Amino acid sequence: MGKGDLRIDILGTSIVISADEDIRYLEELLGRYRAAIENTQNMTGLKDPLKIAILTGYLLCDELQKSHTVSAKLAAGIHEEQEAEQLTLELISRIDNALLKHDF
Repeated sequence: MGKGDLRIDILGTSIVISADEDIRYLEELLGRYRAAIENTQNMTGLKDPLKIAILTGYLLCDELQKSHTVSAKLAAGIHEEQEAEQLTLELISRIDNALLKHDF
């Protein structure tokens, strides 16, 4: 990955960041952040840039946490399904062996 420099002009301030990411990826993130800021402004009617930035950051953290929680629950569900499948296969194998021993 090449190092990317991105100029961010948001909420009346400007900053240049450098990251070991592709510039297209950085621009995509910036677009998402701008959309999140706009959403925060529309939902709250806030005008103060610092309050908008703080609330937007908080809401994005909330989304991230919920995403992690859902991912963890899905992973746990898949693990439980795999365990159930393995137990079922073991039981079938035991039943097959018992039937073969008793020649039903």
